[in-house]
Amino acid sequence: MPLLLSWAVLITGLIWLVDVVVFRPRRRSAVRQSENTADSAGAADDRGREPLIVEYARSFFPVLLLVLVLRSFLGEPYQIPSESMVPTLQVGDFVLVNKYAYGIRLPVFGTKVIDVGEPARGDVMVFIPPHDSRYFIKRVIGLPGDVIRYQNKALYVNGERARYEFIDEFQERLAFSSGFIPIREYLEDLGGGSPHSTYRYAFSEEPREWTVPPDSYFMMGDNRGKSEDSRVWGFAAEKNIVGKAVAIWVHKDPGFNMPTFSRNQWLD
Repeated sequence: MPLLLSWAVLITGLIWLVDVVVFRPRRRSAVRQSENTADSAGAADDRGREPLIVEYARSFFPVLLLVLVLRSFLGEPYQIPSESMVPTLQVGDFVLVNKYAYGIRLPVFGTKVIDVGEPARGDVMVFIPPHDSRYFIKRVIGLPGDVIRYQNKALYVNGERARYEFIDEFQERLAFSSGFIPIREYLEDLGGGSPHSTYRYAFSEEPREWTVPPDSYFMMGDNRGKSEDSRVWGFAAEKNIVGKAVAIWVHKDPGFNMPTFSRNQWLD
């Protein structure tokens, strides 16, 4: 989308600019010549009429430029496509992404031109992962230089175990089966930002440890058993950060359902 929008702005802007610099003066000159000859008024009008493609370019360029500036430097909507951030974010949530929270970046290229701030542990961040060109949304767990350990469903950051508070336990039906799997919900406190809810599944996982390299971040979904994240594909690069998710502004269940504002809220 950013690439297509950038091309649209470039093409419409160039058409309008070339017309202003080259063709509009020629049309005006042709109109003046017609007025000094025996040509009819209709002929003069035809010579001075702006081509349809230029008219469209002149009309759309300011609108497209405004949208590009807003999406690139201020905010952008993003729809939650999967269950990886449940219970914090539900499938069908539309979140507002603050594009300048972590610095002003050039559209398409992603190069940071103005440093505003850095991701903090606990932030919900939108980024482009190393294995996919689509936007992903996960929680920042590890900062550059951190040592992250995941053992017995608990996170350890630089040797310190995150604090957990049990909230609830429930059953979830297994896909293509009549069986159920128990899920526990905990309030997780990483020591940065507000505590957040996470889901833990009953199946076992081997303990693993990672050291976050420079200019990189360790990302995880809050729905730990249904999140493909840094445990699978590695680290999120600083150059591929899109922005910070700051609010849920509308929700639409999949299928033919009307949008609702029942889940509107700020994200800590």
